[in-house]
Amino acid sequence: MQTIPPKPDRDLEAARAEPSKAAAPARGSFALRTLWLVVILAVLAGGYAWYEQQRATQSLQSDVAQRLQAADAAVAQARVRESDLANSLREAQAKLALLEARTSEFQSQQASLEALYRDLAPSRDELALSEVEQILVLASQQLVLGGNVQAALAGLQVADAKLARLDRPQVAPVRRALARDMDRLKAVPYVDVAGISIKLDQLIGAVDTLPLAKDERLPPPAPAAIPPDEPAWVRFLRDVWNDLRGVIRIEIADRPAAPLVTPQQSFFLRENLRLRLLAARLALLARDERSFKADIQAASAWLRQYFDVQSMPWQVALATLAQHAALAMPGDMPDLAPSIDAVRTLKAVADRVPDHAPAPAK
Repeated sequence: MQTIPPKPDRDLEAARAEPSKAAAPARGSFALRTLWLVVILAVLAGGYAWYEQQRATQSLQSDVAQRLQAADAAVAQARVRESDLANSLREAQAKLALLEARTSEFQSQQASLEALYRDLAPSRDELALSEVEQILVLASQQLVLGGNVQAALAGLQVADAKLARLDRPQVAPVRRALARDMDRLKAVPYVDVAGISIKLDQLIGAVDTLPLAKDERLPPPAPAAIPPDEPAWVRFLRDVWNDLRGVIRIEIADRPAAPLVTPQQSFFLRENLRLRLLAARLALLARDERSFKADIQAASAWLRQYFDVQSMPWQVALATLAQHAALAMPGDMPDLAPSIDAVRTLKAVADRVPDHAPAPAK
């Protein structure tokens, strides 16, 4: 059997419809409130965002302002430093200009001094030539006045060494003249003037010690040996005999009798002998061979005639005089005029040639 559903009750449906109708306004107010809440939240969010943006903007502006201030301060400090640097640069440029002016003045003064020095002071070659000339003049004086060949030869060698150190081709003629003069000086026989003068001085000092011939005495005979057992009367007779033998003396000589010279004459004899030796010394220094040998021969003759030939000082003196008498003195001394003329000619040529050599580049 078919069951027929019951029909709904209209009242019930109406009752049910009433709450739905009542709930509709409630739902609309809720949505409105929700909408306002959303709007408020959005406004609050926008306000917070605006506030944060304003705060960030103010912070950024403050930071930018601080940085601008720092930049302005740095620019101002840089301008101050630039001003200081500009002032320092101007001062440096002024000092540099002053230094350049002083340097130019100093260079001009130095150039003037160098030119004056070149005009007044001789060059190295001129000084060397002047020294060589002075050396040659001194050597010529030693040769002419004193006859000192060794000193003159040493002077020529020194002059030649100075010219060799110059190493100039124009000094070759002077060196050739020096070589010729040195060869001529080396050919001159050597005479030891100093040694002979010393020996003559020794002889002059020993004149007073030479014994005279009149004072020559034979040595006494040696006494005979006396026997120890000889009687007294024999010894007495021997003494008497010896005394008698001493009264009379017999001498046998193989040369003429010695001349008798008084004490006053012996004084003048010794003085004359001393003067002869002095004259021989002066003749030796003057290179006067004839006078030297004449004085030596006269002194030797006086020694043989008036002095004791048996004494040792006499023998030494006579041997010395004989040695000096055989001395061969050089003749005319060489003349150093060619060397001196060659040096003076070279100096004259150097003085006539002006010095146009350019100064070395700096």
